[in-house]
Amino acid sequence: MPEAALPSVLFVCVHNAGRSQMAAAFLTHLAGQRVQVRSAGSAPADSVNPAVVEVMAEIGIDIAAEVPKVLTVEAVRASDVVITMGCGDTCPVFPGKRYLDWRLPDPAGQGVDAVRPIRDVIQERVRHLIDEITQPDGGGTVVDGLTGRRA
Repeated sequence: MPEAALPSVLFVCVHNAGRSQMAAAFLTHLAGQRVQVRSAGSAPADSVNPAVVEVMAEIGIDIAAEVPKVLTVEAVRASDVVITMGCGDTCPVFPGKRYLDWRLPDPAGQGVDAVRPIRDVIQERVRHLIDEITQPDGGGTVVDGLTGRRA
């Protein structure tokens, strides 16, 4: 499949140090070459949350080398689906993009016992996302991220 035909997903949270890093890692791990994956933060941290790195390593996904990235207009433009995770209104909105808001607890300052359930919810949501976006008509539908209804 040519690269231009691949669906592209951008995960955005405030610090790009927890939720968005886990989601990007799961999508990369589970979808492989079928999806282009990006993650970014509206106010990126200096490094990925150590508890997040640890809980992902527990299930065989190494994100220790990942570095938080700043959210750019270019990253949003280049993505078919933009999934926000608590970053408020900082994400630029472009017509024709699919926006979803995944409301999840912030793992910042939490230990591994608190981060594991967040990881597990993200993994389940990513599995559903893969099913949606790898279908022939899955990437272009604009959906209200709170209700799941067409916007």
